[in-house]
Amino acid sequence: MSASFDFVAPDHFTAGAIGPPGQRVFYLQSREKGTLVTLKSEKEQVRALAQYLAGLLDKLPAVGAVTPKNLSLLEPLDAVWIVASIAVGYDEARDRILVVANELLEDEEGGDAASARFLISRAQAAAFVKQADVLMKASRPICPWCNQPKDPGSHACPRSNGHVVH
Repeated sequence: MSASFDFVAPDHFTAGAIGPPGQRVFYLQSREKGTLVTLKSEKEQVRALAQYLAGLLDKLPAVGAVTPKNLSLLEPLDAVWIVASIAVGYDEARDRILVVANELLEDEEGGDAASARFLISRAQAAAFVKQADVLMKASRPICPWCNQPKDPGSHACPRSNGHVVH
């Protein structure tokens, strides 16, 4: 069974990607009191989390908290496990946004999935949204007909009967 984590006031919460577009590996990362946790995730999980956080922030009153400046992935970059799902909630009493990532279990594995709970500030959530936007803009362009990423140089779009689209 993998380790679970519960960060009640992380000083670092970000997403990042390593590798060239089309081959990038995406990560969620957080740190609290010197404990660094890196989770391997999918690009669409990062995008969906950012979109949800942006919508949640729109519903909450603005706050003048200091926005984190450094949103880079921190070393060492060793993912402890792969994210299967992400849930988000709001802890009104603490004025914190709860992000819960659950571990992806392989079919042959038994036991309970690990989880990572991060209670982040609204400023951290806003910075995460901006960071995710930067990551998505660095991605491969999306084909307007099939909504799949286009490879550099050409794209065999399934909606064009296999013809290459530039």
